[in-house]
Amino acid sequence: MVKGLSFDEKRKRMMDIFHESQTPYLLKELEKIGPKQKGIVSQSVKDVVQSLVDDNMCYCEKLGTSNFYWAFPSEAAVKRQNKTKELEAEITQLESKKADLESSIAQAHLGREQTDERTALMEELAELEAKWGAQETELQQFKECDPALMAQKKEHAKAAQEAANRWTDNIFIMQSWTRDKFNMETENFNKFFEVPNDLDNV
Repeated sequence: MVKGLSFDEKRKRMMDIFHESQTPYLLKELEKIGPKQKGIVSQSVKDVVQSLVDDNMCYCEKLGTSNFYWAFPSEAAVKRQNKTKELEAEITQLESKKADLESSIAQAHLGREQTDERTALMEELAELEAKWGAQETELQQFKECDPALMAQKKEHAKAAQEAANRWTDNIFIMQSWTRDKFNMETENFNKFFEVPNDLDNV
């Protein structure tokens, strides 16, 4: 039995129809073309096209009593450019935040009075790692639209990951230092400063 197309694959193939033909279509035309050219079952064409309209990936214009749908490659390129700029800005902010956290760790002094500060830093690290993971996922999905641009963005994301790992390494260094200086076991260090026992590089 042939496996059906996923909804995302149907969306991609529908965009291929628009870009390859560069022609506006009526919905009923797409319901005929979709199955014939791209293997999209006619019953799902309406939902697929509407999802593309909702995401501003294709346009719908009413002329008279009919709705026409289209999406030209030039318009897609502009949207990819804008999305790329947004991702660049987000990654830059993330890298800056990582640098600030690294600086805070380097300047922090050991002691019970630092517990609240370290707890806050750990929470920020977890949040930043979550954001990095979300961006990595988005970059992977976006890569299908423009591989060249996404390869560059992936490098930025990698830099952010390396920054997070350096931050984590700083904690490991402090664990070793306290173990050698104060004979404090890693387990006690983690409990004292509220560091997760499963902390590791991303």
